Amino acid sequence: MIKKIAIVVFFLLINFSASSHVSHYSDLNKLEFDLFRNNKFIGTHTYNFKKNNKKLEVESIINFSIEKLGIVLYKYYAKGLEVYDNDKLISFNSKTIQNKKEKFCKISKKENKYFIEGSSYKGFAPEDFIIGTWWNHSIIEKNAQISAISGRIINQKVTFLGEEEILVGNKKFIALRFNFSSDDNKLSKDKKLNTDVWYDKKNLIWLKASFDKKGFWEYRLKKLN
Repeated sequence: MIKKIAIVVFFLLINFSASSHVSHYSDLNKLEFDLFRNNKFIGTHTYNFKKNNKKLEVESIINFSIEKLGIVLYKYYAKGLEVYDNDKLISFNSKTIQNKKEKFCKISKKENKYFIEGSSYKGFAPEDFIIGTWWNHSIIEKNAQISAISGRIINQKVTFLGEEEILVGNKKFIALRFNFSSDDNKLSKDKKLNTDVWYDKKNLIWLKASFDKKGFWEYRLKKLN
């Protein structure tokens, strides 16, 4: 609890508005990331932001493949859509194909609560959650994130690691670095969350992410507008 309060206070000190996380991105149209595994380019992850008055739609498209000697060993495609109205989540839908295996996640309002229908979980969402799509910096305040792939509830611990200067293309940014880890030590290693994420200190845009799981993976921001 003390750690969570410290993080919130830290953001307030940099003129951060905790009540307007989604509307904070009202001027953003696109985020485009290059994906790397073991420092080799493997694909892209793009977010498209569409606004209509107080309604915001965020479309996410991931497409990558892992090859060796010209042979495709692993192929991944996912498409999701988050819908917000007046800063509140209205719905989320996603479909994912990992090689030939299909996964899905659907989140909607039911009995004034959020209900999850996913390939890994079906039931009501916890009260303090966010969809684990990373673009929304308010993820640092939440106790749990919902897997955008399967609907699995991931209880998380968030640790602020400090400020760093990072290079995106030819431009330097002062970034805030956070580590996200699983709050459940009983999980198997392949299901444990352990991801570092960097947000721009000035405008809180997601700049970079990295994690180590069957190779070292990186999200590197390529374009924003």
